Amino acid sequence: MSLVEVSLRDLAHARSGDKGDRLNIALIAWVPAHLPLLTDQVTEARVADLFAPRGASRVQRFILPRLGAMNFVIDTVLQGGVNQSLGLDGHGKSLSFLLLALRLRVPDTAASEARAAIASENAPWQ
Repeated sequence: MSLVEVSLRDLAHARSGDKGDRLNIALIAWVPAHLPLLTDQVTEARVADLFAPRGASRVQRFILPRLGAMNFVIDTVLQGGVNQSLGLDGHGKSLSFLLLALRLRVPDTAASEARAAIASENAPWQ
């Protein structure tokens, strides 16, 4: 087994939303058994560093093992919220892509399993 570097989007997909100046991102593993790989590397501290340039003041992570998912709540990251921000498309729906660009080092077998799950006719979203 060797380690490979992949984008988080290769192992998970995300849904996000916003309320005021708070961003919510649900991160769902393509293969639920890969959740421990994600929880080891997609930590509150790492997500806080990723969103620090946008002014994030706090990151909370909630692990949802039965769903193979985690939920992040990130405060003060939306520059005042949709109605106050001068930033173009500053609301939460676009920011899940920033999280999904995070680079991870994972076993090559995990990357292969995730690719197979995405391509599978038995993918969980079908």
